[in-house]
Amino acid sequence: MVSARLKVFGLGVAAGALALGLSFVLRMYAGGSFLPEIASQAFFSSVPGQLESGAVEALGSLAKYTTYAVAIAVSLLIYGLLALLSARLGAVYGDRPPVRALVAFALSYAVLLALSGLFLSVARVNSQPVSAPVLAFELVFPQLLFGLSLGFLEARYLPASREITPEDFRPVDRRRRLIIASGAALVVAAALAYLGLSSLQKGDMASSDISAFFGSEVTSNDRFYRVDINIFPPSVQSSGWTLKVGGLVDNPLTLTYDDLTALPAVEQYNTLECVSNNIGGDLMSTAKWKGVKLKDILSRAGVQGSATYVVFKCSDQYDVGVPLSKGLEDGAILAYQMNGSPLPQSHGYPLRAIIPGYYGMMNPKWIVEISLTDQTYQGFWQRSGWANEARYQTGSTIVSLGRDPLADKFGLESPSQVTVGSAVTIAGVAFAGDRGISKVEVSTDKANTWTPANLVSPLSTNSWVLWSLDWTPTAKGTYDVIVRATDGEGNLQTESVADPFPAGATGWHYVTVNVS
Repeated sequence: MVSARLKVFGLGVAAGALALGLSFVLRMYAGGSFLPEIASQAFFSSVPGQLESGAVEALGSLAKYTTYAVAIAVSLLIYGLLALLSARLGAVYGDRPPVRALVAFALSYAVLLALSGLFLSVARVNSQPVSAPVLAFELVFPQLLFGLSLGFLEARYLPASREITPEDFRPVDRRRRLIIASGAALVVAAALAYLGLSSLQKGDMASSDISAFFGSEVTSNDRFYRVDINIFPPSVQSSGWTLKVGGLVDNPLTLTYDDLTALPAVEQYNTLECVSNNIGGDLMSTAKWKGVKLKDILSRAGVQGSATYVVFKCSDQYDVGVPLSKGLEDGAILAYQMNGSPLPQSHGYPLRAIIPGYYGMMNPKWIVEISLTDQTYQGFWQRSGWANEARYQTGSTIVSLGRDPLADKFGLESPSQVTVGSAVTIAGVAFAGDRGISKVEVSTDKANTWTPANLVSPLSTNSWVLWSLDWTPTAKGTYDVIVRATDGEGNLQTESVADPFPAGATGWHYVTVNVS
């Protein structure tokens, strides 16, 4: 009986995979709901900020995709359990395939609808907000497919008799085994081919030539880091999109995309860094942004004297607030272009905010509403414990030595070896938000002495600073190359190590180098 149940469970997983596949296709091409995606967003909406920070520290942007993969696996497990339950119920009402298919459909529909509703009620961010009637309609077709395919599979592989024993199951013949093995081999081969091509592509773009580093001060859109809790970025069409400006204003506004792009625009370079970025991490990038000054929009609306905070609300229900004083700075813009192209969907199309001096979570994407309030506003991440005025910590990173992940942003590989008497260029970035960088120093003798590095004039007061230093080791051995920076206000980067949660990581970055 155990093997019979396992076979029913396996058939349920197979039918569930078909249902999930259809649901995924509907999600991608018709904007439908996908249970694993909703479950992932519910999970990240519920976990404490410190746990989320640890996940991002360990996995970077893969953290949410790991949760997503687990959600898919759990969904398949649920389908397998539903198959067992529907088989038992089907035995009560009749073993005919149509009856089993109907029972499986009704059962899966009821359970998946309940789970989806539960997850939607928990999720504070949803890349595809959906109403209850729409959700109920979207679930019909995938669950109908589950019922029909499960009924077909059971009719094909299970006996008609209600007395199910292991001996009743049809053996898998050699031909079927060959088909299954071939299919599995194709899947593995495709995965390996993808990984191989990805590695080759990365290798083609990478270079050990330090000129590649200095030539990549601006991060291309495809390499620009992305951290949010959306598995798929919200799909927003500019044709039906509007920006509402309200709250403590004299003249509430409703602006279309054409209205915004017709206003006087500015272009500026800004570096963004995720508050979850660890020392030496790669969750930071620089781009050229084009948009409208936020203060110009607020001026049109007429800011009331009691207003103290600007609140942004987004199409995925993300929200965050910044002090009005920051919103009125010249560098605070509503951007609709990135590196000369319309904002990519994954980076906030059609509109995102760029707020100088604040970590990435304070620079919201997919904005649909701006409101002014007279109270300090706690946004999505702040309600999970992150700092509410998340100003950038002073940081510096060695990019040209070791295996620093940030090197990929510059298409740079580490030198193959460092030898005595041969010069090697130590290079990296330093960043302190809108405070700028006044000095970068490097030590190769365990912080006993420090040598000033050469600084490249930054693209703007809000962008990272590239630095370099030529070093010629005079003896073989193992060296810890350490970097520290001083911001534009004369404050030395702290040596004290702190985790990213709740206000950004601190500490000196170092790389261990073996000199032969």
